[in-house]
Amino acid sequence: MDQMIRLVGSEVDSKDPRGDAQTPFYNETERARHAQQAWAQVPVRDRLRSVRALRHGLVDATHHICRTIAGDVGKPVDECLMSEILPLAEECRFLEKHAHRILRPRRSSLRSRPILFWGQSDRTTRLPRGVVAVIGTWNLPLMINGMQILHALAAGNAVLFKPSEVAPRTGELLAELIVQAGFPDGLFHLLPARRDAGPQLAEADIDHVVFTGNTNTGRALASTLGRRLVTSTLELSGCDLLLLLEDGDVELAARGAWFGATANAGQACVGTRRAFVHRSQLNNFLDVLAPLVEQASPVPLILPSQVELADRLVADALKHGARLIRREGQPLAKGQVRPAVLVQESPDTLACREAFFAPLLTVVPYDKLEQVVAWDAQCPFDLCASIFTADPRRALALSGRLRCGVVHVNDVIFPMAHPATSFGGRGASGWGRTKGVEGLLEMTAPQVVSVVSGRFRPHYNSRGSHWFLHPEALDALIELRHARSLRARLRGAWRLVKQMLRTRRRDSSDRFGDAE
Repeated sequence: MDQMIRLVGSEVDSKDPRGDAQTPFYNETERARHAQQAWAQVPVRDRLRSVRALRHGLVDATHHICRTIAGDVGKPVDECLMSEILPLAEECRFLEKHAHRILRPRRSSLRSRPILFWGQSDRTTRLPRGVVAVIGTWNLPLMINGMQILHALAAGNAVLFKPSEVAPRTGELLAELIVQAGFPDGLFHLLPARRDAGPQLAEADIDHVVFTGNTNTGRALASTLGRRLVTSTLELSGCDLLLLLEDGDVELAARGAWFGATANAGQACVGTRRAFVHRSQLNNFLDVLAPLVEQASPVPLILPSQVELADRLVADALKHGARLIRREGQPLAKGQVRPAVLVQESPDTLACREAFFAPLLTVVPYDKLEQVVAWDAQCPFDLCASIFTADPRRALALSGRLRCGVVHVNDVIFPMAHPATSFGGRGASGWGRTKGVEGLLEMTAPQVVSVVSGRFRPHYNSRGSHWFLHPEALDALIELRHARSLRARLRGAWRLVKQMLRTRRRDSSDRFGDAE
């Protein structure tokens, strides 16, 4: 624990030796940068030993983890095991097996090499970004934060981690597990779980930021980082869509919609908010959904503001003619809401275009898929969608018309836990990717190294002085490489040969003339 105490310390007002500006968390960033330079030289397979040790540590600390998360955000044991510990352990295993292959240098193929670059070989390497700041979330405080931190470390970065102020004890426990896994001293730093530490961290001497949170905070963070040209990965809010086609399994879709709306008490960026149901299936869909809603008891929400927002969204929908389905009669404790479904003719209410953390689902019937595509385009959030159909080929074709970053076919939320697949959105849902291959590569910057052999460098000569750079030769080369017909390409080859012979004859004549 002595090492943990050193990690928690911070100094906000230290001088930056490269200028007059004061940079937050200067001591931590300097220590992290020094440790990262050595860590980047460690082979990937050796880095992954600490990832394996952390996976084993999750097993040893399972009960302690569940108690800690329950103390922070009230999550029951079964949800903690399923949504926190197991996915993070699987993500560790994915890194152990595949990170070396994903991060290894990639050579450009010989077949892709143009004739101008015949003596050149190119290799793209993935370099660590440097010092990565992870500004954590509270709704999945172990899995999301742990996954992002481990991807950054496995890629060769140092990490400064600012936990959510809502889940500080989980942040401390995660930091303890990372330290115990054997990552080098100074490579990882736990910062205070204070609200003001996030904006301060955005002004620190960092190289990349990974932020999970709401869209408004993400916009402010992007503005700060953009001014400094610091890159970022932003996992922001969602208003996710479920689409039931006329041939889809109605019962499966209805149960999926309710699961998606109520998982983690609706406190998930990938929660199902809008269910677009083919009109021919609407009554059957509601027949399955209504009993699930009417059996649901009130649930507590972590953020009081979301209780007020849920009430406002329901009131707005009712004002626009929506029908409300929910279990009435049970008393509400402070901070609780009743899970509910709104049924309405069009998605023109706030609940269909705002992000919220509450167990609330809006059901809208449609007649043609063009309506769904248009409605989806009106929503600023583009995170996830689920399509229920008997024909997956229809879903694959339709997915290309939706703007979201992730599409699930015949399931909701759960498929995104697959460790090999990436996660991320567009628009108001942010940018960049976490998880999987793309998430690991996100923690790196590509560097291209070109090695040129031989002494053929016609571009060193003055303009037009080398036969290869003569306008006639270049025009012939373009025809040889890119003309529409084989006959034209052969003509280009002959023109190129003639230009070379013409230049050689001229050069030979010049040499003999000089000799005379």
